[in-house]
Amino acid sequence: MAKPRFTREDALNFHEAPQPGKWEVTATVPMTTQRDLSLAYSPGVAIPCEVIAEHPETAYDYTNKGNLVAVISNGTAVLGLGNLGALASKPVMEGKSVLFKRFADVNSIDIELDTEDPDAFCNAVRLMGPSFGGINLEDIKAPECFIIEQRLKEEMDIPVFHDDQHGTAVICAAGLLNALHLSGKKIEDVRIVLNGAGAAGIACLELLKSMGAKHDNCIMCDTKGVIWKGRAEGMNQWKSAHAADTPLRTLEQAMDGADVFLGVSAKGAVTQAMVKSMAPNPVIFAMANPDPEITPEEAHEVREDAIVATGRSDYPNQVNNVLGFPYLFRGALDIHARAINDAMKIACAEALAELAREEVPDEVALAYGQKLSFGRDYIIPTPFDPRLIHRIPPAVARAGMATGVARREIEDMDHYQQALKGRMDPTASVLRGLNARARAAQATMIFAEGDDPRVLRAAVQYQRSGFGKALVVGRSDDVAEKLAAEGMADAAAELEVVNAANTPHLDTYKAFLYERLQRKGHDQHDIHRLAGRDRHVFASLMLAHGHGDGMITGATRKSAHVMELVNHVFDAGPHDGAVGVSVVMHNGRIVLIADTLVHEWPDEEDLADIATQGAQVARELGLEPRVAFVSFSTFGYPVSERATKMHAAAGVLDGRNVDFEYEGEMAVDVALNPKGQENYPFSRLTGPANVLVVPARHSASISVKLMQEMAGATVIGPILSGVDKPIQICSTISTVNDIVNMAVMAACKARRA
Repeated sequence: MAKPRFTREDALNFHEAPQPGKWEVTATVPMTTQRDLSLAYSPGVAIPCEVIAEHPETAYDYTNKGNLVAVISNGTAVLGLGNLGALASKPVMEGKSVLFKRFADVNSIDIELDTEDPDAFCNAVRLMGPSFGGINLEDIKAPECFIIEQRLKEEMDIPVFHDDQHGTAVICAAGLLNALHLSGKKIEDVRIVLNGAGAAGIACLELLKSMGAKHDNCIMCDTKGVIWKGRAEGMNQWKSAHAADTPLRTLEQAMDGADVFLGVSAKGAVTQAMVKSMAPNPVIFAMANPDPEITPEEAHEVREDAIVATGRSDYPNQVNNVLGFPYLFRGALDIHARAINDAMKIACAEALAELAREEVPDEVALAYGQKLSFGRDYIIPTPFDPRLIHRIPPAVARAGMATGVARREIEDMDHYQQALKGRMDPTASVLRGLNARARAAQATMIFAEGDDPRVLRAAVQYQRSGFGKALVVGRSDDVAEKLAAEGMADAAAELEVVNAANTPHLDTYKAFLYERLQRKGHDQHDIHRLAGRDRHVFASLMLAHGHGDGMITGATRKSAHVMELVNHVFDAGPHDGAVGVSVVMHNGRIVLIADTLVHEWPDEEDLADIATQGAQVARELGLEPRVAFVSFSTFGYPVSERATKMHAAAGVLDGRNVDFEYEGEMAVDVALNPKGQENYPFSRLTGPANVLVVPARHSASISVKLMQEMAGATVIGPILSGVDKPIQICSTISTVNDIVNMAVMAACKARRA
């Protein structure tokens, strides 16, 4: 399977479009009427101001302080790039803010301070303290990072957390707990060697010692060798605190007989000879980025009994900070914590370790394309495990409450866990699962409209993302010219361009098409024109003959016209079982709307078929279908002839013994709103519907386009279901990402076929 890759242009385009940067600010209250403005600002805003002045703790009730973290850096240690300065660190800090939101629904603002003076830095952060519920320090070089963090912890009454130190330490500790569990060893007994006496390394040893590791069993090394009591060269107060009483002087000597190696140093720092000299069942955390101190392959060549973790996503057991900092802050914010202390960090590590030992949900296995289970290659949960959000913050919150740093007590922990589950956006999980299945499928995808720059960029992205091979229907010179105009001239050589002039199969295609259309008013000239000149028909013929696994079209022509052309080659009409299903994603909700493509005015039997196909698409997306036959009438009122067939369609399904929930007829607000459903306790739906079957194609199309234009919903589709081959028809306003998502859907279907 090809590994995803991207170019310099891809990275720049990602940060530039659809608008510069990675996040924006949106209002959470209405701002439309004069009354709204009066409440939001003057004079209404004076009232919460007065309340907060008298009772400062109410700032958590009346402002966003309780869910707002500042990601702050001066850019002196940006990733592995060194001192790039404050401004150049902004893309990283924006990215960290996005991760806070994505993984724990924590709002975050990036702040870049243009100073290398610790005093000036601390003063600036301290003065901003009232705005935030927590401070995440990032990419600040040692030893200043130690000074800054310690001083801010002393001067501020909100959590201050340097993720480069403690985030790495927490995930490392979680993994080590499980590695020792598998090895049958205890943390208080093992000998640990740490290479890399910087911020992360020191934090790792400090946390492990607070968890029971013995001081003289922990050997810290730097570029000058072992840090031992009495060493003077290259020392500082933070290294001296971990100096061991030992005769060992080199990393090689320290590794002899060691149980654990922790590396936060540099590529190649550990040799196979060192690994060979370690104790039985050695634990090796080679966390240097981008290349580890020793690769898992190199370590396992000499020690099959080794448990190996790295910082890389393309190896098992990734030590990834995103498993820690979002959930640490989530738990800390929810108790209005004054600090994140060692007890909270240990609770986070222990909860992560416990989670990895449990059975892994199927959706995680689906997302990663493999079955995961606790063992030597799975000692740390994956970053996309959906249980993290409701398992880790409660553990952190309990520890914070038990150690007295909480301003707010969580009395009903079960309710809190349910609330945490509701914070997560299911759309990300759905798309991630689809991407993993598409990569496993490695489908050859036909992009029919090679004359459109969006389609070309999508084809390139499909291939570079490792989903499979892209075939573009077009002219080579035109494709090269359009890609060059998009700043992607190098990509032209990556794509295979196909057309009627360069295919050896044109005669076969024409004979096939003539056989299908000769009694439908098409002569030989018509057939030549369709097969040789129309890209939609040509691409369909390629797909029908197995010269590709799926097809993407519709970006340049209206879907109704494209469907007419596709039907020349495939049986995709209303009575062939074909159904168009559009996926609408908005504000963390996913709703499928059908039929948006095929049936103009379906009767009750057609509607039952549409419901069945819609339920199937829902399951393909990883959703448990709940189907609603929607109308302006709800369970017979108001009475309407046009609502009658929606009621009858549910009756048709009654006789088919289908295996999904369905109900109708009902208005959309009843179908989607739990409060609305409470008025109808007899309803067979156990929750809000996620598949809406609508009375006619025009109402379906209006609904989808209204959501897209007025609400900014993301729309995938219409997905053409019920046809033998994967054919996906985009809308003419599709973005590059929309087209790629359609290709991913087609690839998933190709895999099943």
